[in-house]
Amino acid sequence: MAWKNLSQTSLADAFICPHPALNELDGVEELIDWSACEALMVNIHSNPMGERAFPPLLMFKILLLQTWYNLSDPACEKQLARDLLFRRFVQLSLTDSVPDHSTIWRFRQRLQKDNLLDALF
Repeated sequence: MAWKNLSQTSLADAFICPHPALNELDGVEELIDWSACEALMVNIHSNPMGERAFPPLLMFKILLLQTWYNLSDPACEKQLARDLLFRRFVQLSLTDSVPDHSTIWRFRQRLQKDNLLDALF
């Protein structure tokens, strides 16, 4: 299963008015070495067969938001669907679909199974 290509922004993203509230998590980008996190998860969903999966780094960032904001899987799904700050942090365009709560749960379970959860957190 390969990863979804979410790198292109949409026209809808260009219409978002800048606001300081959308920049609240920008400092985290500078504090964390995302490439090191990504390297630990490089083999997750790397099989080219099957439906494309959300990139592991995006899913890991969702788990971070879930922990920081004390959200359940369904609440995190809803927050991602309606919160521009969350979308910006995980780098989801306004036109990208949001991982559902079972996808979030399965990703966490996969990290636990592969003993990556402790290494990443």
